[in-house]
Amino acid sequence: MSTTDSTTARPGEGAWQPRLVALDIDGTLLRWVDGTGTTSEALSDKVRDAVRRAYDMGAQVVLSSGRSIHAMTGIADLIGIPDAGADRLWIVAANGAVVSRYPPAEVVHEETFDARAAVQAILERRPNVLVAVENRGVGYRMNRPFPEGELGGDRTITPVEEMVAEPVSRVIIRDPDATPEDFLALGRELGLHGIDYVVGYTAWLDLTPVGVSKASGLSYVCDQLDLEPGDVLAIGDGRNDVEMLEWAGRGVAMGNAPDEVQAIADAVTAHVADDGAALELSRWF
Repeated sequence: MSTTDSTTARPGEGAWQPRLVALDIDGTLLRWVDGTGTTSEALSDKVRDAVRRAYDMGAQVVLSSGRSIHAMTGIADLIGIPDAGADRLWIVAANGAVVSRYPPAEVVHEETFDARAAVQAILERRPNVLVAVENRGVGYRMNRPFPEGELGGDRTITPVEEMVAEPVSRVIIRDPDATPEDFLALGRELGLHGIDYVVGYTAWLDLTPVGVSKASGLSYVCDQLDLEPGDVLAIGDGRNDVEMLEWAGRGVAMGNAPDEVQAIADAVTAHVADDGAALELSRWF
């Protein structure tokens, strides 16, 4: 059960301190632009300073997002991390399917799957959906253009059959004329055996390999750093953050998160418009 207040230590522990801070980007670090389904690419000073303070105090800061790698490195640059000559950052991209180091951006771990059957089943029910897969490090391949601002990098129009001919790390399904509830129902209807899926704030469906989530990507990072889930403070706002928030020693939902995300969190901080991530980080750093 979530609360609207964070305490200064984990329940049952007198002096817990996060050793790794896992941060979602859109709706957590960056504010949503009303009516667009996209976020501003500008960090508030409070959020930037809070993240930077955690980094300066020795925490491992890991950006953990559904974004592709090339759409995440600029956020690290905005924060101003890592320091010159310091260890490279860990970045968990594509909802956990891709783990990289930065700078320079280098993929160190990737999970892929055969998406052909799932995509075909979706197209049979919704033939007009937009489909995209990441062209890693460059941009996206898509069957038709997505709404402006939703995908970054180079965008190449490609037949769906060609996009999923080889294993991929993630498939994006988008329908600007549908609702998130429509896509939640679609996921339940399809079953999608062998594949995990998550629905975003809009009619946006991410298909990933079974068992792959931000939690699995962060678990890989922790293994490399000899850390445990109990060492992690995670902050997020979306349905794709649920596994991460449940897995982390302290999982905090943003005040703008859907009710089902807030319900599984250890605590709920303020809305992204009120710099909720900075408020939570300031309790520890």
